[in-house]
Amino acid sequence: MRKIYLLPNFVTTANMFCGFYSAIAAIQEDYVLAAWAVVAAAIFDALDGRVARLAKATSSFGVEYDSLSDLVSFGMAPGLLMYLWALQPYGRLGWLAAFVFLACGALRLARFNVTTSKLPKAYFQGLPIPIAAGCVSTFVIFQNALSTPADDQIMPFALGLTLGMATLMVSSIPFPSFKELNWRSKASFGYLMVGVMVMVLVAVRPEVTIFLLLVTYVILGLAWAAFKAARGQAPLAQVEHS
Repeated sequence: MRKIYLLPNFVTTANMFCGFYSAIAAIQEDYVLAAWAVVAAAIFDALDGRVARLAKATSSFGVEYDSLSDLVSFGMAPGLLMYLWALQPYGRLGWLAAFVFLACGALRLARFNVTTSKLPKAYFQGLPIPIAAGCVSTFVIFQNALSTPADDQIMPFALGLTLGMATLMVSSIPFPSFKELNWRSKASFGYLMVGVMVMVLVAVRPEVTIFLLLVTYVILGLAWAAFKAARGQAPLAQVEHS
């Protein structure tokens, strides 16, 4: 067996551990802890690729292992969380909605692996699975912070959110990746202040702010795509075929 790089794959394993722990916490009805575990998994997922590039330890094994870990942390874990937290009363529709989220996440990961070298790095084709998982998971945290448990008013929104995020993952809508941003370039003082304010807001009330930031990313991405399409610039075609 060929040797594998230890550090980036250890970070990926930490990602998968958080996803597995989220499932355990959800089964034990500790839904807020389960949601935070998904957030922790997203942090490790953001780190593993950067660690691999900094250490010059990228490999095809790491890419495949990362996708399998993502399916656990951002497909299975949030799907199970939403089912146990809010979708059980819907019966068959509830668990099917959770499964659709998982299946769309798997399709999103598979499509990313085969098209990532063919698409512009500035965009993702479809909503990234960590963002989709973050939206549904932090919604649980958001509702708990507002002291509004999953009741008859929340459950329909939870169902729609789960199916909506699943649909966006397998769509062709381009979402910004920020991969081509030059963080070393010079910028105006205003950009720094915006970044500082975002950090402050997250630090003051993370249980509310993280969900709102993720939803804002999704809404602005959809608005940008609709604006481009309205001007006849066909953003979907540009992303898929450029």
